[in-house]
This record gives sequence, C-alpha cells and structure tokens, in this order.
Amino acid sequence: MAEVDLLRGVTDGSERRWARLVAVVVALVVTLMIYSGLHWSAIAPAPVQAIDAATLHLSGEFMEANLGTAIQPDGSAVVRVLAQQYAFVPACIVVPANTPVTFRITSPDVVHGFLIVGTNVNSMVVPGYVAELRTRFDRAGEHVMPCHEYCSVGHEGMWARVKVLERAEFDRLHGSAQRASCAG
Repeated sequence: MAEVDLLRGVTDGSERRWARLVAVVVALVVTLMIYSGLHWSAIAPAPVQAIDAATLHLSGEFMEANLGTAIQPDGSAVVRVLAQQYAFVPACIVVPANTPVTFRITSPDVVHGFLIVGTNVNSMVVPGYVAELRTRFDRAGEHVMPCHEYCSVGHEGMWARVKVLERAEFDRLHGSAQRASCAG
C-alpha cells in the first residue's frame, strides 16, 4: 500500500509540473498574439493610399489622360493603370528596359489581380486603394498581363500586355510624348 501511495505522489507531482508548463506556454502564445495584434494595428505593414473609387476617373492621377507610362525628371518611369471589369486601361503598356519602373494601379469596381508573367510583379488591386509596385525590366520583350483574381463572368478575357523597349528605342519613339503607349 505504501508503494501505491508513493507512486501516486510521484505521478501527481509529474502531472502538476506538466500542467504548469502547458499553462506557461499557452500564456506565452496568447501574450505574443495580443502584442502582435496591437503592434500591427498601430503600425501598418505597408504604406496604404486610399482613393475614392467612385470618382477616380473624373480628376486626378487616374483620369484617362493620365493613364499609361510617364517618364519622370530623374529618368524613371511611372505607369498608371486602371483595372476595371473586364479590361486594363491602357490595354498595352510600353516601358523602357533597364529603367526603374513604378506601377500604380487601382480599381473602381471589384478586386482584380495584376500580374506580369515572367517578372516579380504580382499584386491584388482592391477598389478604394492604390497598389504600388516597383520593378526593372532587364531586357526588351513582351509580357502578358492577365487578371489573376476572379472578377466576374468576363474575367477570362481580362488581360493586357507590357511591351519593353530598349531605352534608346523608347526615347526615339516616345521621347517627346507626355504619355507613352503602344499605339505610338
């Protein structure tokens, strides 16, 4: 009988130690979750620019006259794109090779995907927000740009293309234009 009481005492002590260890681990995980939640709610993980999706085409950065590629004073390119059911505007984007390129994309209607096949450019385009992506194309060529987020029944036809030109050719064809396009 004494052996059973001794064994029960050892088992009870061991179970209490494991229970305390599990309680400490659970408390640590809960503390980390609370800290992470408070930290990320106070400091957004990326800069976010909001925009009025209902009026973005009437004035400002995303009105039709401002869409496409614009060369900045520092030589970099900024491409403004509108993703809407069921097209990208402009449908053909032309950019110079070996140049920093910033894509600024928004949507007036639903969530769309922005993907340039064969590159590191990939983002969701959410109505009311501007998605900004930076890249550089190392060589001339053409890339397909499909919408990769289902946006309704015409989704499969929503794609565009990106035409990358050598910088000298880009400057020759589009040097004096305020906005570059595939049409000229």
